[in-house]
Amino acid sequence: MIWKRDDATNERSQPTNDPREVPMAEQGPADTTVVGQGARLEGNLVSAGSLRIDGNVKGKVQAEGDVSLSPQAQVEADIQATNVIVAGRFKGNIHAKQTTELARGGRVDGNITAKSLIVSEGAVFNGQSIMDQQQAAQPSPPASAPARPQGAAATAGAKP
Repeated sequence: MIWKRDDATNERSQPTNDPREVPMAEQGPADTTVVGQGARLEGNLVSAGSLRIDGNVKGKVQAEGDVSLSPQAQVEADIQATNVIVAGRFKGNIHAKQTTELARGGRVDGNITAKSLIVSEGAVFNGQSIMDQQQAAQPSPPASAPARPQGAAATAGAKP
């Protein structure tokens, strides 16, 4: 059911089952959808704005804006977004139109396609990165394809 807010009285009107009644354009680009800590979501997650994940997500994630995984997030999915920041655990493929950042404590097991990649000290990246503007317009290869010889992992800031 969808509730439509009456802007004049700031009260809710009767519920409607017609999604055309509440256009997506009412969500501004600054709107952020949050999957809260303790929440578990399986399936396709689509956001017209940005998205912050604090809980567990398994499936496919698509956002018109940015996607941010907090330190407690655990995500097993394919992500498509403008920018992606990973501070939690992520397994799958990331396809960012602009930048992907692995924050301190973040872990990515999978492939990343983006125009730029930032790996902070203390982050772990085990996969393949494609940083080509033309490739950034195409989806990443499947995560099941081995990106490195078995047992090899990239750890930012690791000392030999």
